[in-house]
Amino acid sequence: MSTPPLPGVLGDIAPILDHWGYWAVGGLIFVEDFGVPSPGETILIAAALYAGAGQLNIAAVIAIGVAAAVLGDNVGYLIGRTGGHALVQRYGKYVFLPPERYEKAEEFFTRHGGKVVTVARFFEGLRQLNGIIAGTTEMPWPRFVAFNTLGAALWVGLWAGVGYAAGNHITTIYTEVNRYSTYLLIAVGALILALVARRVLRRRRAAG
Repeated sequence: MSTPPLPGVLGDIAPILDHWGYWAVGGLIFVEDFGVPSPGETILIAAALYAGAGQLNIAAVIAIGVAAAVLGDNVGYLIGRTGGHALVQRYGKYVFLPPERYEKAEEFFTRHGGKVVTVARFFEGLRQLNGIIAGTTEMPWPRFVAFNTLGAALWVGLWAGVGYAAGNHITTIYTEVNRYSTYLLIAVGALILALVARRVLRRRRAAG
């Protein structure tokens, strides 16, 4: 079975996949996960489409995708753990992150870090900085690895499954999923703002 023409942005990345195969899948996902701009998600979907056409093995695509995602985030974690905290303490005030605000963010991540690490992979931007933030806030490494592996398995499983099954309908499905993930991110942001506002009001009432 020949590979169907890949629509949109997937077609742009097809030559890389044609030339490098599994190396492209692992390499692009790996570097994306510690902040290097890279179409990791796109190459994963394209590889799954190739697997659906018999050009690649779907089990190998999934295994390589999960391994690359976990390893990439661990590089990010190491970057954050070895230098991130000191950089925030020294330069945070210049990016509206003074020490007191950083301490609150660190406390939030300590309480909810596992959930954040698991779901962050599904959001552009958060996926690339996930490991760095976890390392900067000094999340325990075994806890990070556990939730990071869970998030990687869910993320790779979702997009590999969609790509493998969707065929030429992948562009429509990809657009719809991204659209609803954006709504979910907005909803989460609104919820966090509401919780912060409620806490501020409670403090003001208690002080008054």
